[in-house]
Amino acid sequence: MSLSPEPIRVLITGAWGQMGRFAVSAVLSQPDMQLVAAVDPAGGGHSVTELDPRAAADLLGARQLGAALEETHPEVMVDFTSPAVVRGNLETALKHGVACVVGTTGLGETDLKMLDNMARRHNTACFVAPNFSLGANLMMRFAAEAAPSYDWVEIIERHHERKQDAPSGTALRTAELIAEARERPVSSTPTTADKAPGSRGGEKEHIRIHAVRLPGYVANQEVVFGGAGEVLRIEHCTTSRECFMPGMLLAVRKVRELEGLVVGLENIM
Repeated sequence: MSLSPEPIRVLITGAWGQMGRFAVSAVLSQPDMQLVAAVDPAGGGHSVTELDPRAAADLLGARQLGAALEETHPEVMVDFTSPAVVRGNLETALKHGVACVVGTTGLGETDLKMLDNMARRHNTACFVAPNFSLGANLMMRFAAEAAPSYDWVEIIERHHERKQDAPSGTALRTAELIAEARERPVSSTPTTADKAPGSRGGEKEHIRIHAVRLPGYVANQEVVFGGAGEVLRIEHCTTSRECFMPGMLLAVRKVRELEGLVVGLENIM
């Protein structure tokens, strides 16, 4: 008779945030996972049952990540915090030998190189996903498939008004995938009469990216390809943050099998 494997011990940092709350509930709903710590200055000393009644009655929110890591010995840390603190969180977790699953955006190329070096030095994997939604990752895949057929493309991303970084990590990753799929840069005509500087959007890989921040949105993105006499739109719309949880749970299950830094859900789907 085979014994069931021990559940994955998970720590969530940013647990009282909008994404962290969903992550807490998602982990608690999985029979192969155990929530051992919820870290967030806003929830320090509070019962995690405030976030989900299924949490253990004696599980309290922790203010300090380092202390929580030493006390609870998680195998995987899920980070949904902010660009201001995510780097420090990852450095602390990797030094403790805890694999990292990162949904926080705002990490630049220099940050990613540093994380890869640190993950390899500590022989502990780090997984970063610009977007955990399965649909958003399929949208990026379809955009990459269409990219060689069209020379003209722009990206419009729409998020809630509290999102701190722009453009979104998803938009930047989409531009990278489009560029990788092509043998030549996309076409772009300079705007000669820019009456409102910035109105043509930012630019990544010669691709224009437009960022919208308004109440009512969660996370939407539209990739628009233009050709002779036609327009191809590939759009993904989010109605609830629940859509990010299946991808996050997949990453928690897969991250310890990885090496170094891996970026993008498409690499484990």
